[in-house]
Amino acid sequence: MPNEKPAHEVRLGAIKGTIWKNDTGNGARYNTTFARLYRDESEWKSTGSFGRDDLLVLGKVADLVHSWICEQHQEEVADGKNADVRPAR
Repeated sequence: MPNEKPAHEVRLGAIKGTIWKNDTGNGARYNTTFARLYRDESEWKSTGSFGRDDLLVLGKVADLVHSWICEQHQEEVADGKNADVRPAR
């Protein structure tokens, strides 16, 4: 997904969840990547590695990402844009 823009991002402190939208014949599907941002001298970098003190924030970011995806799913079902009518979990 190098040239695509994310559908949405959630950031709490140094922890970021990025949501990617994939349109299919049955409606949108969403994938998520998580990263921890840090500064190396004057340059910002990111990693997929999380320490003990990051885990609760990572869990909260994952919860917010999940809620956003569920809201999108509900809107798509209500608008008839999603053939997948299973309830969001």
